[in-house]
Amino acid sequence: MSPTDASADAVSAASTDVGTGACPDPGEDSTARGIGRGTDNEDTLDLRLPYELVALFEEGRSGAEAATADVAAGHGHGQRSWSDSTALRASRTPGGDDLLDGVADWGPIVTPAGVFQLVPVRVERDLDLICRWMNDPAVTAFWELAGPQNVTEDHLRPQLAGDGRSFPCLGVLEGTPMSYWEIYRADLDPLARHYPVRPHDTGIHLLIGAVTDRGRGLGSTLLRAVADLVLDRRPACARVIGEPDLRNIPSVTAFLSAGFRFSAEVDLPAKRAALMTRDRSLRDLL
Repeated sequence: MSPTDASADAVSAASTDVGTGACPDPGEDSTARGIGRGTDNEDTLDLRLPYELVALFEEGRSGAEAATADVAAGHGHGQRSWSDSTALRASRTPGGDDLLDGVADWGPIVTPAGVFQLVPVRVERDLDLICRWMNDPAVTAFWELAGPQNVTEDHLRPQLAGDGRSFPCLGVLEGTPMSYWEIYRADLDPLARHYPVRPHDTGIHLLIGAVTDRGRGLGSTLLRAVADLVLDRRPACARVIGEPDLRNIPSVTAFLSAGFRFSAEVDLPAKRAALMTRDRSLRDLL
């Protein structure tokens, strides 16, 4: 699902590498959270099922995998191996994530910054950490999730209990959780009503958590790595989508440095945004 965007590399020293947006609750129209109408003139096919039909189909699916194991005792991140593949499978959303081709099983990748992995969020393990990040003043302006833990929890649980069209993860770099990600099906999101959608478009939202990890290019490095990971693991996906605020020049620059191209300016209720795309056909050129 797709909300107001923040930055991958921030406007100031206080907000560099902050993030690329938060998701509205399932069923909430993105226009209420800053999603606007695209102006891209690309020749596209607007092929998508009505949300009601998708929901009905999903309700009929059998064998949705439930979370079956408690992989961490308490909130101590040092109490487990973040690369434990068994734990990752146990952490998959109760509704499964088939709509995103098994994000939980995508595995680690090598980046210029080190070994990186998307680890599915576990509320009982990760809520305190994510809530602290959301209450950082540099983050609050973009994600609008500041407040007590229940505010963050109310944002996470609908995704975790949903059908897998939006998948929240921690970004773990060299064994340390340092970022929050949402990988989502842009073509099945309310966002699809506001830009020239293509089947299997996949969106990325990113929040760099620790202040010490901001302002040193990690946003660009990890955006490129995760966008390439999406294209590698989702053969049906032809492009990855981002929508940073146009006022956040460092964020737009980070997307461009990560191999995204500027497609259009879009007017949103809460901002004017840059529609950014990373195309499979251009990934080796940008």
